[in-house]
Amino acid sequence: FIVNMTNPLFYAKIILFGEYGMIEDSQGLVVPYSFYKGTLKFSDLSSDFERNSNRHLQKYSDFLTALDLSDDFKLDIESFKNDISNGLFFDSNIPQGYGVGSSGALVAAIFEKYSVSKLNPENISKDNLKKLKAVFGEMESYFHGKSSGMDPLICYMNLPILIENKENLDRVNIPEGEEGKGAIFLIDSGMTGETGPMIQIFFEKMKTEGFRKTLKEEFIRYNNACIESFLKKDMNPFFRNLKKLSHWAYEHFRPMIPESIFNIWKKGLDSNAYYLKLCGSGGGGYILGFTKDYAKAEKMLEGFQKEVIYRF
Repeated sequence: FIVNMTNPLFYAKIILFGEYGMIEDSQGLVVPYSFYKGTLKFSDLSSDFERNSNRHLQKYSDFLTALDLSDDFKLDIESFKNDISNGLFFDSNIPQGYGVGSSGALVAAIFEKYSVSKLNPENISKDNLKKLKAVFGEMESYFHGKSSGMDPLICYMNLPILIENKENLDRVNIPEGEEGKGAIFLIDSGMTGETGPMIQIFFEKMKTEGFRKTLKEEFIRYNNACIESFLKKDMNPFFRNLKKLSHWAYEHFRPMIPESIFNIWKKGLDSNAYYLKLCGSGGGGYILGFTKDYAKAEKMLEGFQKEVIYRF
């Protein structure tokens, strides 16, 4: 049996724009995705999943004990450890290695429950958002080395976030979706992607001057233009820049594109029926698709698992 203490749910996130670019100061647009969620619960740990999660939290609590967080963001580690010994686990259906932020939701849930001074996401100042992001970065570094703190921050806020640059981010309003022909959708590549190795490849590429130049002058330019036109709902320039972005990734992010997706990526560019881009670090997991005519795109993408996340 599971005792629920009216637990807040923490949603997965989708980076619509800015994957990799944000490492080099591009803009980013990230939205919560409520299909996947996680929450902290207690149980008698009768299943393997629950026992593993509880053990995982135990190890994680040791890591958090050693973290030196500033007074405003202190955690009550003692009651966290106490809860762990009473059967705390993280109940989540967020898939790992799919680019939707599984460790981010866990970090957000722990901070929400155990932070000594409580914050309200609706009215956190821009300055505190920055500080909170840094705190989350330290907390998440346990899971995959260096972390920007972006994932947990978005999970914690549960609001769309516009990343202006490495330093600045703010809440943003996404245009209301409506039942049009157009859609943003996810395609399941059928394999998981490891974030670590993909980021390794990216930094390897960054060592060459040619790649750095095209990333700055082309990728980041198209990326930021997509964000700007999407937020204004200006769909013609949006798709024009999106095609350039998709083509650039096809040329330069080839190792990050899962093999199963390679042909349909090209098919989209050739037919202009839809355009694909990475969702997170790539290598597997989900791929993002954008189309003006979902019915047509869906026919062309038969045999692939798809989920629509936004209509326009």
